Amino acid sequence: MPKMKTKSGAKKRFSMTASGRVKAGQAGKRHGMIKRSRKFIRNARGTTLLCPADEKIVKKYMPYAR
Repeated sequence: MPKMKTKSGAKKRFSMTASGRVKAGQAGKRHGMIKRSRKFIRNARGTTLLCPADEKIVKKYMPYAR
């Protein structure tokens, strides 16, 4: 059998934690910060863990991620 390919976009955007969860950057922070509330900007710092439904999709894109 040939090797499965990892989706290039997924490997750039997501990483795996040691326990197998998927880590992603927070959405909605590229531009338009003036109209966002201070609370939104504060809560959207750093990275976040995906919900289980989205995790399933991303894990299919990254078959060799540990």
